[in-house]
Amino acid sequence: MSAPAIPMKLTAPAPGWTVEADVVVVGSGVAGLTVALRYAELEPAAKILVVTKDVLSSGSTRWAQGGIAAVLDPADSPTEHLDDTLVAGVGLCDEQAVRTLVTEGPGALRNLIARGARFDTDERGELQLTREGGHHRNRIVHAGGDATGAEVQRTLIEAVLAHATIEVIEHALVLDLVKDAEGRARGVTLHVMGEGARDGVGEARARAVVLATGGMGQVYASTTNPVVSTGDGVALALRAGAVVRDLEFVQFHPTVLWLGEESTGQQPLISEAVRGEGAHLVNARGERFTDELAPRDVVAKAITSEPGQVYLDGRHFGLDKWKNRFPTIYAICLDHGIDPTTEPIPVMPAAHYASGGVRTDLRGRTSIEGLYACGEVACTGVHGANRLASNSLLEGLVFAERIAEDIHQVRPAPGEPVVSTAEEGLVDPRARTRVQAHMSSGAGVLRSRSSVVRTGTALRDARWTPVAVQPCVESWESTNLLTVASVLVAAAHARLETRGSHWREDFPDRDDENWLGHLDITLTPEGLTMTYTPHGTGPRLADELESAGLDAAIVDEVVSRALAEDLQEAGDVTSLATIPPGQLATADVVARADGVVAGLAVAEMVFRRLGVTSVERTVKDGERVRRGDVLMTVQGETRHLLTAERTALNLLTHLSGVATLTARWVAAVEGTGTRVRDSRKTLPGLRALEKYAVRAGGGVNHRMSLSDAALIKDNHVVAAGGVAEAFRKVRDLYPDLPIEVEVDRIDQIAPLLAEGAEEILLDNFTVEELARAVKLVDGRARLESSGGLTLESARDVAETGVDYVAVGALTHSAPALDIALDLRGN
Repeated sequence: MSAPAIPMKLTAPAPGWTVEADVVVVGSGVAGLTVALRYAELEPAAKILVVTKDVLSSGSTRWAQGGIAAVLDPADSPTEHLDDTLVAGVGLCDEQAVRTLVTEGPGALRNLIARGARFDTDERGELQLTREGGHHRNRIVHAGGDATGAEVQRTLIEAVLAHATIEVIEHALVLDLVKDAEGRARGVTLHVMGEGARDGVGEARARAVVLATGGMGQVYASTTNPVVSTGDGVALALRAGAVVRDLEFVQFHPTVLWLGEESTGQQPLISEAVRGEGAHLVNARGERFTDELAPRDVVAKAITSEPGQVYLDGRHFGLDKWKNRFPTIYAICLDHGIDPTTEPIPVMPAAHYASGGVRTDLRGRTSIEGLYACGEVACTGVHGANRLASNSLLEGLVFAERIAEDIHQVRPAPGEPVVSTAEEGLVDPRARTRVQAHMSSGAGVLRSRSSVVRTGTALRDARWTPVAVQPCVESWESTNLLTVASVLVAAAHARLETRGSHWREDFPDRDDENWLGHLDITLTPEGLTMTYTPHGTGPRLADELESAGLDAAIVDEVVSRALAEDLQEAGDVTSLATIPPGQLATADVVARADGVVAGLAVAEMVFRRLGVTSVERTVKDGERVRRGDVLMTVQGETRHLLTAERTALNLLTHLSGVATLTARWVAAVEGTGTRVRDSRKTLPGLRALEKYAVRAGGGVNHRMSLSDAALIKDNHVVAAGGVAEAFRKVRDLYPDLPIEVEVDRIDQIAPLLAEGAEEILLDNFTVEELARAVKLVDGRARLESSGGLTLESARDVAETGVDYVAVGALTHSAPALDIALDLRGN
């Protein structure tokens, strides 16, 4: 007998009350409150509802000791911050997301200061900047020494409470997403733990829902996260059908105060800033054994690998530094009987931060329309496989502002809510401690196939219960924890490599050839569905392609087929033979001729698929470029660059050639009102891309396939017994389909107009015949000229007044635009 399915809906009483708002924000940390404040500034009359599980100050933000990373020192640069972040993310950061973070971060931090945040300053009154692990510059601002999160939380709460249009509901556990008939977010159900008009289960309806619920650290037995961090947002998103990405990458903070073998729950954090200020990690013999300023995964693995107890030694700081720079940590240590001025602090890693989460784009949009995610609950692509220290508060600030601005611009307008008919269920709350214990022992810093299989089996067993489970906070939280843990373990089992936050003992090496990609998971009534998405084809590129009218799956298939043709079984044997593994290089994609560029996103997809770590474009599709212009710059292993070169350029030069030829035709008819359009004369498998290139060049598309419009040609006329007869036959069988008719004589036009034809294609008409046809039709139908056209005659044809000139050569025989890849010298 199989285990019960993961519930698609939490069992709960029907909502007993309803509240309406423009936006509902779930969570009261830096991400949620910043969304609320920024949206209130953009929409002063809007009603914003903030739902928080405990009181406003209870989330993870206030526990942040380290600080906020931002480029404020003139000697620093966004590029350096970007590079440090990419290194920490071990190949899986979305570079555009990181670039957004590091370039918009300083402004977002200044906005926070303008709201009243007070950060530590030096004797000159300037912000005091420190360094933490993984950073190569002093760029961390802090408050109260080691109480940055508390100051951020104080600032935002005061600002929110001053806004009359922002309502806060405290002690409210969010349950499930409410949707309209089209599947768009329409609000949430929630349970308020209190008495009054809004107690028990209710429904908060809104035009947009923002998840800012924080982390899921309580899925482990030992964590730095507060007790409220039970993965509620990720679990809600999964039950709603949203895509969750990279949940296996849980960061374990290396230095948590060790309180003994039996200690569980939230553990005191010893900030990374302590190591940044010069504290040493020593083993039981008093020996330093690792670089204290290495990224967190490196330090956590080193500590875990030590056979005995590990200590953080800051005795050399002296009393003044402990009390002034780290007053919170100093007090915590004293509370537990440890004086850091006279003895080293016992430390061990504990679950700290989820680098993965609900997949979003750069505007915070999830895969469900109207549902946004921000902060630790989200996977923006900023953190990759491992978060860089002090980037989390910054991420919350930057992407919260982006979400508010997107809601303001898009103005979601979902329909009326519908009652979900999904299968509901609950987990016995007594399973919670078992789940946490199994997760810590089998899916922590050190993992193996046997450990994750054992954990997965234990989680499936935990779904069983011998008694009926009553709806309550404990059962809802336990169900959320088990849901999130199941996804995490499934992804941890699938990823057969060591990367970022964790270490697979049976696969101890990073494997870019097979695992430079993301694990996207959705929850269905049948269970979990997992998709491996190669790095670089994630939300940003997918969204870009979709917004350009391209199906990302079709483009991915084209790229896959092209790479398969090039690589075969042996791969790029020349690069393998001549270039040592690990050698890094930078290369420029350069125009060798003037033209119009198209296909940059497609070329980027090729480079990303082969492991190139950085792609920076300097132009956009549809822009005119001149010989010598750099179109994009790529960085990564030299082998990867050169292996990707030919495939990327094959596609880019061809599509740019189509765009360039189209632009010449568009220029030839400019000012006449006639538009240039293509035909179905395309290369097999490339129609969608070639037609996109026509649009990039300023042209328009004719029909995509044989089924989206009827086109009656000469052979159809012969078979049907006449042009009017052919038109009637098509109209009778497909009354709602657009019908175009191609004619080669002017006397065929009148019968078609009598039948009500709306579009007539004039094949191989002379300029004089075209002028007569335009006069005859007199605007009663659209006219296209095709056949026998040349660039030289295009303007004469257009000046007759036809609506379109159709040029099959645009896609069938456009010469490629000369573009090359130039490897920079050392």
